[in-house]
Amino acid sequence: QVQLVESGGGLVQTGGSLRLSCAASGTITSLNTMGWYRQAPGKQRELVASIRNDGTTNYADSAKGRFTISRDNAKNTVYLQMNSLKPEDTAVYYCRHRNWVASDFRPAGDYWGQGTQVTVSS
Repeated sequence: QVQLVESGGGLVQTGGSLRLSCAASGTITSLNTMGWYRQAPGKQRELVASIRNDGTTNYADSAKGRFTISRDNAKNTVYLQMNSLKPEDTAVYYCRHRNWVASDFRPAGDYWGQGTQVTVSS
């Protein structure tokens, strides 16, 4: 099992910045990915950005150039620096952690945080 604790959400004006953090604890495999997803009211949950244990990143088009995902493997923590925020970024942001079996890349667990609200006012 993996437990995820998120922090850093809040209310910010258009053009402002926020930094989200997500700390993972429990059974974490050497091969894993951590990521941020978001869900706005009435919409499906969508990927914002993800990062593998080796630092390889993946961004949604909406996040490219404005958001930066990073991680501290020693602390099992992932961060999402969000700059130039827009009202359309308003959503609940969820942290996701996925474990993989390194020998054959089989999934070995999929875990979600409780979510943190990000609200961008116009």
